[in-house]
Amino acid sequence: METSGNETTTTKRPVWNAGRTVGAKRALKPKQIWQIRFYLNERRRLRDRALFDLAIDSKLRGCDLVRMKIGDIVSGGQIRTCALVMQQKTRRPVQFKLLTDAQTSLLAWLERRGGSVDDYVFPSRVDRNGHLSTRQYARLVDEWVSGIGLMRSEYGTHSLRRTKASIIYRATGNLRAVQILLGHSKIEHTVRYLGIDVEGALTLAESTEI
Repeated sequence: METSGNETTTTKRPVWNAGRTVGAKRALKPKQIWQIRFYLNERRRLRDRALFDLAIDSKLRGCDLVRMKIGDIVSGGQIRTCALVMQQKTRRPVQFKLLTDAQTSLLAWLERRGGSVDDYVFPSRVDRNGHLSTRQYARLVDEWVSGIGLMRSEYGTHSLRRTKASIIYRATGNLRAVQILLGHSKIEHTVRYLGIDVEGALTLAESTEI
């Protein structure tokens, strides 16, 4: 069969998400947090352990995490127990606490790293004046989760941001508190981010006695 010169032949383009797991990345469970810590400790990865602990406690987006400077978390030669960061995406400040594990790993890393309060906590290995890139951070997260036997396609940098928020929500059911901790402007964003559904809400309600 002949086709006219005006007709264009269409070629099927591959679907962008073919073979990929799309949607929200899973949050880590407490057991998996400790498995990753053990994995990094065994390999003496001081920087990675500090980065992991800071990511869990801060609940920051990757773009904000990698841009943190030493002065954001250090005061008077000690790791702060509480830090404040201005989010790039929302231009809203968000506050977080650094617990003992994060304080210890960050102090060990900074003692090796050196630097001044104006330097990045996690410098780039390519540009000494720059910071670790978000792409490299994502690669590290892939390595950590696969290192303890998890599917890297199911986890990502947002897994670390979501982890503590999910644990706090399941323990308290306080959605407003989680919204503040994540720095969301609207509570609807927090609901979607945590992936809260009717079944999860009912389960939480059933476990709450009055």
